[in-house]
Amino acid sequence: MYYGNIKEFAIEDGEGIRTVLFVSGCTHRCRGCFQPETWDFSYGKPYTEETERYILDSLAPDYIEGLTVLGGEPMEPENQETVLSLIRKVKERFPEKNVWIYTGYTLEQLTGEQGSRAATVTAKEILSIADVLVDGEFIEEEKDPSLDFRGSRNQRIIDLKKVQAGILK
Repeated sequence: MYYGNIKEFAIEDGEGIRTVLFVSGCTHRCRGCFQPETWDFSYGKPYTEETERYILDSLAPDYIEGLTVLGGEPMEPENQETVLSLIRKVKERFPEKNVWIYTGYTLEQLTGEQGSRAATVTAKEILSIADVLVDGEFIEEEKDPSLDFRGSRNQRIIDLKKVQAGILK
């Protein structure tokens, strides 16, 4: 997997102060995407053990709320194994921190309810570990800068722990 950027001390991609990983590769190619350069699966730098150590170290301070993974598209099948490995390590080392995943796929596509190439066993495991999923493609006609943590009105902020508990369907 490649990544385009790592932002520390971010406040716009989830609640609290966060570390944000921008993975590379996206097949959605949404019109109006704020970083189309990340559509290329080879954009940026290779994700390495050093990269992972850097991310984990950045999460150590108590005031860091958690990790956000976005892109590009972290839920592309090509990215899922690396994303899963990272969030497993985050949860093992920092069980009190939360993980947000931004994806152009919907929850229903990722779970297989609506069929998608991204509906894999790995995707389901990511969903079982992560805390929040912001789902849905960016739709330029529904762009709304007043929304918290979303770019367009069709996108949802989903508490995955409530989904697992059967509270949300």
